[in-house]
Amino acid sequence: MNRAISILPGNPISDPQFSYFTEQELKSARSFHQSLPQYRETPLVSLPHLAQKLGVGGVYVKDESHRFGLNAFKGLGASYAIARLLAERLGLDKPDYKALMEANVERNGKDIVFVTATDGNHGKSVAWAASIFGCRARVFMPKGSKESRVQAIRSINNTPVEVTQMNYDDTVRLAADWAKQNGQFLVQDTGTAEYYQIPRDITLGYTTMAAEALKQMRGQYKAEKPTHVFLQAGVGSMAGGVLAFLVQQFRPSPPCVTIMEPDTVACIYESAQAGTGKPVAVGGISETIMAGLNCGEPNPLIWPVLRDYASFFASCPDWVTEQGMRMLAHPQNGDPAVISGESGAVGVGLLQQLCHSPQLYDTKRRMGLDESSQILLFSTEGDTDPQGYRQIVGE
Repeated sequence: MNRAISILPGNPISDPQFSYFTEQELKSARSFHQSLPQYRETPLVSLPHLAQKLGVGGVYVKDESHRFGLNAFKGLGASYAIARLLAERLGLDKPDYKALMEANVERNGKDIVFVTATDGNHGKSVAWAASIFGCRARVFMPKGSKESRVQAIRSINNTPVEVTQMNYDDTVRLAADWAKQNGQFLVQDTGTAEYYQIPRDITLGYTTMAAEALKQMRGQYKAEKPTHVFLQAGVGSMAGGVLAFLVQQFRPSPPCVTIMEPDTVACIYESAQAGTGKPVAVGGISETIMAGLNCGEPNPLIWPVLRDYASFFASCPDWVTEQGMRMLAHPQNGDPAVISGESGAVGVGLLQQLCHSPQLYDTKRRMGLDESSQILLFSTEGDTDPQGYRQIVGE
């Protein structure tokens, strides 16, 4: 029997003065990404038939499988954080690809090693970002990591990858210890009071994805703003960064934002439910096909944004994202197909349940989902586990 979806209402603060990122920081991140030779805006796909079927005004999916050839969005954060670190070492005013290359960073970067822990996409992005600047990477992965994701990282510049017998959060600590002991640089999207600049830069890098989506909604589809946004979370850095960006862009009336996690490792949901205002850790070796979201400890640096500004928190069993993957892979009546992986499709699956499940009718009403709703979702990865993807979508 399928486990049920659990949704907890938040208590978002209305703060017209809220500002997590400065306008200069946001501009710097977008400008850096645009300086990369590999940069292209990823598609924002409109699904009008699905919207009609669900009884809403519009459904828009940001397809991040096209980002930098990496099949996932994570390159935005890793590349910006690494570029910022290199720019500071070289005394440059700002991170810019051409300026960094002219400063001979590629020639002098061979002894610089960036270390990270990952379930797949982040490690691949760190290895790629290191390689474009002539640097190296070392990657640690938790127990249960898919071999296809291990090999995808190793294939970039022969990056060393070690699969541990630990869960994700303990693997992060192992990576941090390795970097410290070997004089290397940890590039992780969760931090502490002592380790905050790189996680912040990674989070800031993700806002480029949100800025593109808003521009595309307005330009391509003449939709002024999303009324509802669904954001998946592991440690919460992407969700918190995009949420902060949206609150700033649309204050004092931001969209209704729902944070989604696997139910086996829903640390942000559990933190909100605890009601203490502090992040709560979920320990042990958890199992979920949503590998990129399989994180048991919230990023304490971004948790306050999630706590104070999210409208709802959702704990989703794996069947929810499986349903979303199939809906996107096999659209009807002319809607375009989207290849969305296990961590990318949970928003579509949850939206379908909110609109059609009698058990979630009251939650749908509280969210204000109706025929006028303009819904923005982020498909954060493509088929990063090709065999698993084919088994789920039936191809």
